[in-house]
Formats: sequence, structure tokens, C-alpha cells
Amino acid sequence: MSKLTGVQPTKKYLMINGEKVETDQYGSLYSPYSGEEIAQIAMANKEQTEMAINAAYESRHLMAKMPAYKRAEVLEKVVFLLTEKADEAAEIITRESSKPIMFSKAEVARTIETYKFSAEEAKRIHGETIPFDAASGGVGRIGYTLREPIGVIGAITPFNFPMNLVAHKVGPAIAAGNTIVLKPASQTPLSALFIAELFEEAGLPPGVLNVVTGPGSVVGEEIVRNDRVSMVTFTGSPEVGIGIRNRAGLKKTTLELGSNSALIIDKDTEIDQIIDRCIMGAFSNQGQVCISLQRIYAHEDVYEEFTEKFTQAAKQLKVGDPLEPDTYISSLISKGEADRVLGWIEETKSSADIATGGCLRNGVLEPTIITNAEHDLKVSCQEAFAPIVVVNKFRSMEEAVQQVNNSRFGLQAGIYTNNVKHAMYASQELHVGGVIINDVPTYRVDQMPYGGVKESGTGREGIKYAVEEMTEMKLIVWNNN
Repeated sequence: MSKLTGVQPTKKYLMINGEKVETDQYGSLYSPYSGEEIAQIAMANKEQTEMAINAAYESRHLMAKMPAYKRAEVLEKVVFLLTEKADEAAEIITRESSKPIMFSKAEVARTIETYKFSAEEAKRIHGETIPFDAASGGVGRIGYTLREPIGVIGAITPFNFPMNLVAHKVGPAIAAGNTIVLKPASQTPLSALFIAELFEEAGLPPGVLNVVTGPGSVVGEEIVRNDRVSMVTFTGSPEVGIGIRNRAGLKKTTLELGSNSALIIDKDTEIDQIIDRCIMGAFSNQGQVCISLQRIYAHEDVYEEFTEKFTQAAKQLKVGDPLEPDTYISSLISKGEADRVLGWIEETKSSADIATGGCLRNGVLEPTIITNAEHDLKVSCQEAFAPIVVVNKFRSMEEAVQQVNNSRFGLQAGIYTNNVKHAMYASQELHVGGVIINDVPTYRVDQMPYGGVKESGTGREGIKYAVEEMTEMKLIVWNNN
């Protein structure tokens, strides 16, 4: 029996202007693994979403005038509270998303770091002086820039990192002196509501962080449409992100839209040293990671060795209950996602080879490795968001880079090589937002600039860079003549 069973469903409300708000409708939240109902979630309507936006709008001046050290203190208190409740937070993530508990604990640890970075960045928001006398018309003038909060930020977050990706929007927004209306993913609202309670306990003023649960067609639509929202920051699918960009008008947008991230393995690579990293890159969190390792291009000299050892390692991974401490793979976020991916796997059987996996085991998709897959197969050219990786061979570095770039996405890519020229070539020629040398493309620490090109989105996350997105530059010029 799963450890997820026997949990009494709880009723969860909207968080607006520091108060819990009831709604006319509630939706059942089910565990993706056990199928058990774990909560009743408030479903906001358009008027309640407007209420949250208005609360954030009315609080924006209070937040903008809050001194940097006080904003930092609130964030530091959240770090303290979350550290105390880390095990509880990890269990919430696992219950609502079926992320294996080992990865949920790692996510909580990263979330704590993200809020730490946010507290530090709150004290480092500054402009620069401009040498006006560099122009003949600027003699006798002094100029400098300030960075001011943008106002109300609409944050729409995904299910796959329901605590840390909330932190990547809420942390820098508060550091910069903004207010927030947060719409968490429908499957993972518990993490966001948990964090909102921690911010309230930490002394964040009412109205600064409002959490509105409900359907994207209602809540998300109003956030994007409403003129009182100054910026929309969204992580999710390209289709939804492109729709937001088209409807946002003059609002700022930061869009992180996913990928089918690739890794190049050069012929001089020590294969035994990279297997564990490739396993993590491809299969952590069931492959439901925006920079999950989905495509591997191995040089023909090491292709057979790599494929054999990678396949053997994948077969050792424990599949099952996400609350078991040694479970590595559990359920995808929904049955519909599992059905979609099984259809993609079925499509490969006539032209590619399945080295391992490809089937459901007690409702959980096994880690799946596909070899010799043509580029036009869905498992190659679209975002799988599942524990699936394609392994193909290449002869030259130019061919490998061309294959990686043959994608509508461009978030991150990785290369393992001991050849400096090959590393330099890849870093210059790969058309992605980040090139990771001698590691998998799934590598991320929370202070680095993170974002992509092409259909992987616009703008950058990573606290310092998100603060820049969430502030407006103002120029001040003094005439001393």
C-alpha cells in the first residue's frame, strides 16, 4: 500500500489581501500516483481574480517604499521558516506531484537557496552614473540611473517544480519591491499556498502576495488581460506562452517555455564517469524538467559503450511509490500525459529501437531509452516531458552541433569533451540560451541566468537577472550650469 493513502483531504482557499477567501466552487485534487483525493481546491472566478489584482495594485506603493533591508529581512525570515519545515514542504511536493521524495527534498533545499539569493539581491539593486561630459552638450551635467519596481507582477507557475519555480518569481519580485498575483499550476497549488503562509508569518504586508487557484482560462486570462498588471512571468508550454505574448500588449513578459535539451558526447570522453550524470539528467523527476536530457548524440567511437552502460544503469532505477526514500521514478503528472507519451513510443517502433523501458509498470512509465530515432519522430523533435531519452551517433563535431540545433527549441545544451577546440566550437555554434561544458544540459544553480532562444522563450530568470526584468530603469539628470 502506498504511503500516500489514508490522508484526509483538506479544504484550501484563495489567499487575497492577507485573508483566506472562500469560493462557490471547489475542485478535487488527486495524487497522480495513488489516485486518492488529497485536497479540495478553491476555484476562483473572474471577480475574485480581479479582487486579488486590485489588492496587489493598492499595496504597490507600500511595497515600493519599503526599505531594502526590510524586504531582505522578510525573505531571510522565510528562509528560516522553510528550513525549519523542510521535511513538511518536501512531503507536500511529493503528495501533489508524485515527485520522488529524494527529489522533493532537493527541491526544498534549492528553494531555500533561491530565497537566500533573493534576500541578498534586495540589497544590491542599483543603477550607474553616466559620463555626460563625454558629449559636448553634456558638459556641466551629472546623470545617473535608478531601478524602480515595476508594480504588480502576474506569476503563472508550472507543476514540475511547484516550490522552487514559485520562488524564482516571488523571491525577486519581493526583493525588487513589487507585489504579486500568483496562479500556481492546477495540479500543484498546495506548495504555493504553503509558501504564502510562510510569507504571512514572516511579516509580509497583506496584499503583497496573493495566491489565486483555479482554471487558466479564467484566472490566467484575467492576469494577462488586466491593465493593472504590469508584467507577466510564465513558465509552461510554448503554445500557452505564445498566446500570453500575443495578448499581453505592452506588459513586460518573461516566458520560459521548455525544450528538448541535447548532449554531445565526444570520442575522448571517459564513459564510466558520465553515466550517473546522464541518468540524473534524463530521468530525475520522471523527465518532467524543462532542461531534461532528451537527446544524446554520442560519437561513433563511444556510441556502443555508452548505450550499453547507460541502458544497464537505467534498468537499475527503482520505480514506484514516490514517498519511498529510494524511489527514482514515479507517476507522470496525469494519466493523460502517460497516454500521450505511450503513443509517442508506439510511433517509434517501426523505425527505431527501444533499448529499455517503453511500458507502464503499475501505472508508472519505465525509464525509456530509444536508439536510432529519426529526427522527425515526436520523441526527437518535440518536448517529451517524460522519462524518455533518444541516443544517436555522429561522426564529426560539426554534424553533432547541426543535429542539436535542428530544433525549434533552444534552452540549454551540454557537451562532454577533452578537446578545447571542440568545446569552444560548441559554445560558439550551439543556438541555445546556455551551453554546459563537461556536464549535462540539466545543470542549473539558482543564481545563474536561465532562459532560452527560439521557442524556449524570452527573458531570463536567476535572481539578479529576474530583478532586472522586474524593475524599470529611470534616468536622473542634474544641470549644474
